[in-house]
Amino acid sequence: MRLIHMTRSIVTSAILSVVAPATVSAQGACTADEKRQFDFWIGDWDVTVVGTGQVAGTNRIESILGGCVLLESYETPSGYAGNSYNVYDGQTGRWHQTWVDNAGLVLKLDGGIVDGKMVLSGPGIDQQGNPIVNRITWTPHEDGSVQQTWDVSDDDGRTWTTAFDGLYRRAGSSR
Repeated sequence: MRLIHMTRSIVTSAILSVVAPATVSAQGACTADEKRQFDFWIGDWDVTVVGTGQVAGTNRIESILGGCVLLESYETPSGYAGNSYNVYDGQTGRWHQTWVDNAGLVLKLDGGIVDGKMVLSGPGIDQQGNPIVNRITWTPHEDGSVQQTWDVSDDDGRTWTTAFDGLYRRAGSSR
């Protein structure tokens, strides 16, 4: 029995030495400035459509895994819901988002800060099965709100159409 326990410990140590980078510690692994660039999005939000004020939904953005990952949880009054994981990839020097929702949509976006805005983009497929490019921009405003604009291009980025333009205000704040 003791041999089995020792063998498990050796195997576990071997796996962790390959999977977990030696330079990462449980404390302070994600404190570098570039890994905090998207922190302006953390919080509980009421989301409205820009220009109309129509309620779009609610969104909770949480810092998880020691501050290394942002977890998004979005819901609308009609029951649509989705989640994303957002992480700074130190190997590529880029931010990455993977979004999934209860309609079967998967988005995989990459990018970073451009002129004070977080801009992530990536390939996709429209409802007719044609290739598109998705580009989502998060713009922090001085009043603490954040504007999220989702643009789509069907001509490799030469022209763009706005699919969604939302204003995020802290949950419970006055409009």
